[in-house]
Amino acid sequence: MASFEDEFDIGTARSHFPALNSHPQVFLDNAGGSQVLGEVIDSITGYLHETNVQIYASYPVSQQSTAKYNQGLHAAAEFLNAESSEIVIGPSTTQLFSNLSSSFALTFPPDSEFVLSAIDHEANISPWLRLAQARNFAVKWWTPSRSELKLTPENLRPLLNEKTKLVACTHTSNLTGTIHDVRAIAEEVHTVSGAMLCVDGVAFAPHREVDVKELGVDFYAFSWYKVYGPHIAVLYGSYQAQARMASLGHYFHAPADTLAIKLGLAAASYELVAAIPSILSYFGPDRKKTWKAIAAHEEKLQGILLDYLNNRKNVVIYGEKIANANLRVPVVSFSVKGKSSQNIVEKVEACSDYGIRSGHFYSKRMVDSLLGLKADGVVRVSMVHYNTENEIKGLIAVLDKHYIADQRKDRSTPDPEGIARFMKGVLLMWTLVNLQRQVGPVEPKLDPPSPSKPTEQKLQASVVHIFGH
Repeated sequence: MASFEDEFDIGTARSHFPALNSHPQVFLDNAGGSQVLGEVIDSITGYLHETNVQIYASYPVSQQSTAKYNQGLHAAAEFLNAESSEIVIGPSTTQLFSNLSSSFALTFPPDSEFVLSAIDHEANISPWLRLAQARNFAVKWWTPSRSELKLTPENLRPLLNEKTKLVACTHTSNLTGTIHDVRAIAEEVHTVSGAMLCVDGVAFAPHREVDVKELGVDFYAFSWYKVYGPHIAVLYGSYQAQARMASLGHYFHAPADTLAIKLGLAAASYELVAAIPSILSYFGPDRKKTWKAIAAHEEKLQGILLDYLNNRKNVVIYGEKIANANLRVPVVSFSVKGKSSQNIVEKVEACSDYGIRSGHFYSKRMVDSLLGLKADGVVRVSMVHYNTENEIKGLIAVLDKHYIADQRKDRSTPDPEGIARFMKGVLLMWTLVNLQRQVGPVEPKLDPPSPSKPTEQKLQASVVHIFGH
């Protein structure tokens, strides 16, 4: 169990992740997959050693296996503040959304319309596009402004009408890190009779507490392998939404009264599901307090990086520019004018132990159409709570030394060295003007410096530096 009783303790947190202490790699590609808790690894190993049998049989080892599996389901539901009959475990969020959007799973009226976010991970776009095409439904694209890149009830409202039956969006962009007000969006969606909201929570769940009942969503999914666990995912479906679903399971699984029966297709790996309680235990008995401590620490991490990037005139940051834990998670994407994102990543990796990444990160529609970027997309630095402030400062040192140096923005606080150079130039110009009045034109000379007249040479050089280029 992690110890976050009074304040966040980075040493305690890191001690739970074997990979952080086994080699020098600095993990800053966490949005693609976090490191795994040691307790999770031990749980998986123990299950395979001791209880690796088919569940729901009557013999003792199977009963033990069944108990561990059911404990995993209950823990997954608890993490979401849901009932175990409202969730299904699968290999990935992409697979679960694909199952959900199957032509057989959900029923919609013939003239239905879907509203799809244009800034989402493709996992919550393509399945609904395929279903819309198969049933000849209309699709409307929910596209925020390029400057804001944020989904809001206000920019959703014009897209809704009585035909809207599904809205799909992300809780947090896996590229910008921007947090969307899902509760307010859900309220807006549900002003339309029969409309449902499907939310991709993959980029949100590693950083904040998830409460599907508080959010008021119909469907919500995320991947455990990005929340310090094994490579599986979970999908929540409210009872009201399930009432509109058919089952993909075998005909003899009746009644199909759980989401797992309807959509699971026996895809939940027993040993991985059984490890989920270890994840909840890590967050301690007061998970709300733990998440609050994590958010505060992560705000500091992203603040260090954002402060640096905001002061570089050749850098474009995508999404929120300030490190406010209420507005964003520590997933920071940027590009450097005139430089290839992939080339920056390759050079960082060539001279350091920092693991960052470039690309579109499956938010390709946003990168191509909205941001208008080249094929190699953005540079993404994705942090989580086990990263340290020194790690982020070290990355900045690498970036500043090789790739973004000498590109500071103008600041309100004057540069002392610049002021000194300017004043020297003004002094020399004043001297030259007075000499010219007395003895005629004087040409400034740039002789090689000599010990006998160092001050004069520095002043003359300052004139040329300030005024001659």
